[in-house]
Amino acid sequence: MGNIVEVINVSKNYGDIKAVENISFNVKEGEFYSLLGPSGCGKTTILRILGGFIEQDSGKVIIDGKDMKGISPNRRNTSMVFQDLALFPHMNVRENIIYGLRKRKTRPAAIDKKFKRIVDTLGLSGFGKRPVSALSGGQRQRVALARSLIIEPEILLLDEPLASLDKKLRIAMQDELKKIQRKIGTTFLYVTHDQGEALTMSDTIAVMNEGKIIQTGSPDYIYDYPDNIFTADFIGAGNFIPLSSVNNNGQFLSIRAEKGGEFRSASRIPHSKSLSVPVFFIRPEKIKIGSNNPENSNIFTGTVIASVFEGPDIRFEVDSLELGILRIEIKNDGTPPGINKSGKITFYWSYKDGMVLFR
Repeated sequence: MGNIVEVINVSKNYGDIKAVENISFNVKEGEFYSLLGPSGCGKTTILRILGGFIEQDSGKVIIDGKDMKGISPNRRNTSMVFQDLALFPHMNVRENIIYGLRKRKTRPAAIDKKFKRIVDTLGLSGFGKRPVSALSGGQRQRVALARSLIIEPEILLLDEPLASLDKKLRIAMQDELKKIQRKIGTTFLYVTHDQGEALTMSDTIAVMNEGKIIQTGSPDYIYDYPDNIFTADFIGAGNFIPLSSVNNNGQFLSIRAEKGGEFRSASRIPHSKSLSVPVFFIRPEKIKIGSNNPENSNIFTGTVIASVFEGPDIRFEVDSLELGILRIEIKNDGTPPGINKSGKITFYWSYKDGMVLFR
């Protein structure tokens, strides 16, 4: 599977503001690729550069082997779904969906054939004559997708298209979008600030901050092995334990927290980071409550100072004299969490979980 998109050293400035700085990445044909980061980090700028709506100051954009410099949006085999969907309120569903084909002067018989195929694929059969004002949020979302996909682009560019939906519908549409992408095989380049969306749908995630890509990888790899504190903190919840010393004894790292707690880790220190200030990072769900801890575990005690019921999970805030305040998450499966009447608990995590990161 070859690269259908190559972004090479692309930069874009708005006056003194560096919106995108020396960005490079590749997207494989048929991939669901997400740009994830906070507002203002340059995600949408990259998407608009790829679509031809703005031009980069430097660098190259290659789509299907062709340099896109100077090629207008209507001459690129891309299509874009905007955050506000931009449906035409005076047109019905069919008229909205086939708009791009009519602009391309496609023959009526071909329009009918393509329309039937796309509405069948997206579950919109029978909706053709409805005004868009009569549609639900999810139905409008599918109409916007159908309008973009019916012209058969090589790449579909999606700019936070689920941002305006309520939480339940947004989660349902995440599953649906991924199923649609797999079914039709079109390359999706998706922009979002929502970590859940990116983790749920993507084949590859590029984490962005301040105009730069700071880590790229599969959702599980980025979640389990963040390269830096920003990625670890932005994607999912985490505990960051300040450290006073880290020593490599050959088999494990011997670590001392600023509050005095000593423990081990199987993670390694990158040589280039050896002079930076370290913290130990571990996900809340990796910490277990109880005294039946397996071999090669770090064991501590603490006091529960808060608990929050979150439906499938229960979150505890625990004060450990040796480590500081920690967040622990356990499954709400009916198992007693092992907290005594005074709120004291024993908790542990495996040497293989967590890692040393650097500021």
